[in-house]
Amino acid sequence: MSRRPQSCRHRLRWLALAAVLAAGVAAAQPAAPSYPNKVVRIQTTEAGGYPDAVARLIAQGLSASLGQQVIVENRAIAAVEVAAKAPPDGYTLLFYTSVLWLSPFLRESLSWDPVRDFAPVMLATHSPNLLVVHPSLPVKSVGELMALARKRPGELNYSTSSSGSGNHLAAELFRVMAGVNVIRVNYRGSGSALNSLAAGEVQLSFPSAGSVMPYLRAGRVRALAVTSAQPSALAPDLPTVAAAGLPGYEATAYNGLLAPAKTPPAIIAKLNQEAAQWMRRAEVKERIVSGGGEVIAGTPEEFAATMRLEMTKWGRLIREAGIRGE
Repeated sequence: MSRRPQSCRHRLRWLALAAVLAAGVAAAQPAAPSYPNKVVRIQTTEAGGYPDAVARLIAQGLSASLGQQVIVENRAIAAVEVAAKAPPDGYTLLFYTSVLWLSPFLRESLSWDPVRDFAPVMLATHSPNLLVVHPSLPVKSVGELMALARKRPGELNYSTSSSGSGNHLAAELFRVMAGVNVIRVNYRGSGSALNSLAAGEVQLSFPSAGSVMPYLRAGRVRALAVTSAQPSALAPDLPTVAAAGLPGYEATAYNGLLAPAKTPPAIIAKLNQEAAQWMRRAEVKERIVSGGGEVIAGTPEEFAATMRLEMTKWGRLIREAGIRGE
């Protein structure tokens, strides 16, 4: 009888000692690192454009809220390839335009897929185009423009930049939905396309709101409507194309933040929360508007839904119009 209590006491002492040793080992091991604990890199388009400006604005906000440096790297279309192949750990992100999810319809043999290889983080901004004409054209509304184009088939020209660009797709959608025969004149860039309109070489164009504002203020072009579904703060005095005579018309360029596929949901949620809070600040919204865009700061789910809708809508137009990227 006297040995069992002693054996139990020895066992309890060994269990207590084992617990102390285990706690010591756990304390000696470093805790799992919290995200982020090193530099975060945002891949984006070429330097100097609107997407680059927004990417740098987001990087500024994330650097402050995450307590870690967030830098922007400009790689043009190569940015997509770099981000697609990066580890899904939240340290390589992509900020890109609608070109990301429309490229599969415009080009063959891509090394990446917009749905398979990326996880949406935040739909950041959207930018409408404006339907503008040369001041000499005798039209003051979308209805008058469509009537003139139908009266003079093949005589009106519209300027665009590269095939598949926002101004090109907006014009093609107008041509198809309005049932008008207007002729595309392609230029190397959006600046050249606008200059050709201002010079009277073509009669109409669909430039981005930000790029065309200096031309409007100088009276070199006349704006008829905005291409977004709802009236825009960028051009509050203009009706939408849909409300001005072409129901159902809408053409908007989107920009968003993405991560490589399989990035942990907790990291996606953290990035979305911090970036969205930053984008909703009044001073940030003001800077976005001054650059020609409007803030969305949506959820990952909203971004994914927008991508699906965009791919369905524009994919059909691109196929039916036979548009190929350059």
